[in-house]
Amino acid sequence: MAKRASPASTGTSKRKRAAAKPKAKTAARKPARRAGADRRKSGRRSSDRTAADALIQLIESPLVADLLAVGAMAALAAIASSSLRKGDDGRRSSSALKAAAKAAAAAMGRRLSSEIDEIRNASKKPKASAKA
Repeated sequence: MAKRASPASTGTSKRKRAAAKPKAKTAARKPARRAGADRRKSGRRSSDRTAADALIQLIESPLVADLLAVGAMAALAAIASSSLRKGDDGRRSSSALKAAAKAAAAAMGRRLSSEIDEIRNASKKPKASAKA
């Protein structure tokens, strides 16, 4: 690289440089928000739950799925047993439906009560860490 040509100086006059001003600190910029970000929050906190959220969480629980499966099996068994019987042709479908609903409700009730009993028994057992 070549040096710049400078005017010949006599050495007596020295140029003074102006003191550099300190630069003002710039605040860090926040990243721009996306347009959909405010729609997702909609002013609700994460702790706020609606009834729909609670219902969806309840439906997704394994206990509810198990209860529905037990009720469906009992209803199918009642319908199958009523179709094997010969007799009252006119009232056959309505009585079969009523019997299936009663069987499903009874089976679901028995399963739910057995689950509650298991929970009670498990809560009454002393824990090993409590003894020590």
